[in-house]
Amino acid sequence: MKKIIIYKGHDIRISGIPTKETSSIPKSETVALLPKTFRGVKPKLLVNEGDTVKIGSPLFFDKTKPDVKWASPANGLVKTIQFGARRSVEKIEISVSGTEAIRGEAFRQEQLTRADRPTILSRILEGNLFTLIRQRPYNKISNPNDTPRDIFISAVNSAPLSVQIETVIESEKEAFQAGVTALSKLTDGKVYVTFRNAIELKDAIVQTISGPHPAGNVGIQIHHTKPITPGDIVWTVNPQHVITLGKLFLSGVYVPDVIVTVAGPGATAPQTVYAKVGSRVDSLIINQKLTDPTRLISGDVLTGQLVADDGFLGFYDSAVTLIPDTVERPFMGMLSIGSSDTKYSLTNTFVSLGEKLFKFTSSQNGEERAIIPLNAWDNVLPMDILPNELYRSILAQDIEEMEQLGMWECDDEDFALCSFACPSKIDVGAVIRSGLDLFEQEC
Repeated sequence: MKKIIIYKGHDIRISGIPTKETSSIPKSETVALLPKTFRGVKPKLLVNEGDTVKIGSPLFFDKTKPDVKWASPANGLVKTIQFGARRSVEKIEISVSGTEAIRGEAFRQEQLTRADRPTILSRILEGNLFTLIRQRPYNKISNPNDTPRDIFISAVNSAPLSVQIETVIESEKEAFQAGVTALSKLTDGKVYVTFRNAIELKDAIVQTISGPHPAGNVGIQIHHTKPITPGDIVWTVNPQHVITLGKLFLSGVYVPDVIVTVAGPGATAPQTVYAKVGSRVDSLIINQKLTDPTRLISGDVLTGQLVADDGFLGFYDSAVTLIPDTVERPFMGMLSIGSSDTKYSLTNTFVSLGEKLFKFTSSQNGEERAIIPLNAWDNVLPMDILPNELYRSILAQDIEEMEQLGMWECDDEDFALCSFACPSKIDVGAVIRSGLDLFEQEC
């Protein structure tokens, strides 16, 4: 068994840690999918306002990959279809009513073991759940006509305030195993599953990883296991989505359940809750008494997206992070003496008085300025990549140099800590994403 040890990185000492126990909350009265949030997708509607849909019904498909459809996470009425510029589909909102679902063929574990690739692929496409599978490079929805070199599953959540995924997998071990077995039929290579502490699995290569965040990022695990080279396609699947696929095969229906953390310095009652895919955010924060201005983030604090309380949980997100939306500007702040309890730093700038959790706010504590060569990016990026040089090659739009510097392996989530650690307030992850978009167009 391979053991990966990560030395570079950082676990942010952020307050508002969620409970380990999962609580039940009132179900969201509406759910929604946001087609505009899927990279490279050109959506074509399959429903109209007022239509009745079941759980698993197709709502829209990708014009560039017509076989790839998005399943409805609820039974009910299509309440709203919101369009943006040039009639682009921005939101499909469904009023939840009942639990009726489209039922398809179910498999026993031994049937999954004997099944071939066309059978497994056909069932996932019929269940409208191929959208749970993403590819590297570019971290976009995969093409079912491709055969991936390998499939990677990260069973480690190292991001701040994230779900204790090991506990989730342990409680859904049968479905997780069924999902892994099904995915193993889709590649001529291997399925790699990475844990903090290994558990026994069939039809996969199990490995362990230790170290600070971003150890749980699947891109980091691919880099330290079998790096992506030009022409490679690697598929990745979130562990909760592996369970969803497993349930599709074992029960024949789409079970749109997800376990979500509602946490952060702005949360008055940090917790872990049961929810549905695409739930309204205000239904998830129902137990939070928000009297002060609070920034709501769908996803973790490093890679999530700003969302309003009447917005919806992102399709791939399993966290709602609450951050106080306040900016305090102390007089002569740059010259004041402080400790690591009052001023957070990844360097030895301030006296360290322990490992106290820090109540972060939305303040950046400064504005973008000239890059300072302190190796701040290098110290938190556990990849054999030169981030500063790659950053400059992207700004210069030098495709050849970008490729030589390892662009094939990069994703913006792997550089999120670089943005956090940067003393110059550079959004490194956003620059990496712009480089990937340019790289995809040119290559």
